Amino acid sequence: MKKLPKVFANKEVKTSGNNDDVYYSSHDRISDNIKKEENINQKINNIFNSPDYIYKADVNIELKSGCVTKRVVGKNSTHLITMENELIPISDIIDIKKTV
Repeated sequence: MKKLPKVFANKEVKTSGNNDDVYYSSHDRISDNIKKEENINQKINNIFNSPDYIYKADVNIELKSGCVTKRVVGKNSTHLITMENELIPISDIIDIKKTV
């Protein structure tokens, strides 16, 4: 049998700490508009997930063009759907409140 060469073993292993030095998060740079849109989406989800919501909800919607009162029956990713089959863009909504 031939004699095999010895395996090279590094005697000192340093940890570089790259996880501490190189860090990036997309949540560090959120603009106010994105926060506001998330806040509107949270408000809409809270209306649809409330225990007294069964099929429709009467809401006051403050849009860029003015304030309206509508009966909302559903939503998709970009629009609210009203009882009159109107589509209201979520991006145009400034504030939404459920009427009592």
